Amino acid sequence: MDSIIHLAYNIIMDNTAGSLTQLQLSVIIGSILGDGYVRIINGRKNAFLEINHSLKAKEYVDWKYSILKNICVSGPKERIIDERRTAYRFYTKQHGEISNLLEKFYKNGKKIIPPSLKLDPIILAVWFMDDGSKSRQHDVYLNTQQFAMNDQKTILAKLRELGIKARLNKDKKYYRVRLLKESIPLMNKIIYPFVVSPMKYKLSYDPIETCPEFLGRRLPNTAA
Repeated sequence: MDSIIHLAYNIIMDNTAGSLTQLQLSVIIGSILGDGYVRIINGRKNAFLEINHSLKAKEYVDWKYSILKNICVSGPKERIIDERRTAYRFYTKQHGEISNLLEKFYKNGKKIIPPSLKLDPIILAVWFMDDGSKSRQHDVYLNTQQFAMNDQKTILAKLRELGIKARLNKDKKYYRVRLLKESIPLMNKIIYPFVVSPMKYKLSYDPIETCPEFLGRRLPNTAA
């Protein structure tokens, strides 16, 4: 367990993975697994990433931007969707490494889980902040309904590599990942130091009780 957390802090301090820092790469991959969207404009060489959340998640979006700002065109902006909904979003510049991720994580325009995916605590934390939810105290989900069944089975295997046990749970006509109750404290312990304050409501159990040794340790607000 400690080796997993140490891995995350090494990611924070690492310099680069190609032209992106390792921290940036982890945040981008976590976003792609969640609500982020990668695309390429016809006639252009490279792809870019769109980060788009509700205005209610402004602090979370600002946190993502603080890490990715050196590869972004401009800061986050509000976009009115209708009289009840306002989005808050930003875009990265076109980037060669984002093009590589487009090839890995998309097939025929749909997101997939590449067999080479290796989850780290920051990827998992961002993914959970995007797509995690809880129902009652002990039902914790990753809302993976966008992925095909084989990809969802791959997700279960990738979680097991971190020691997290989960199963597929039918949600109306689609399936999503449900953590086994016994694995929720471990999940909290892995991701808690990297979950920004506005998203801590998604965590199950009391994080102070499940991971007190990590209080005061958190992901930095900006990339190294």
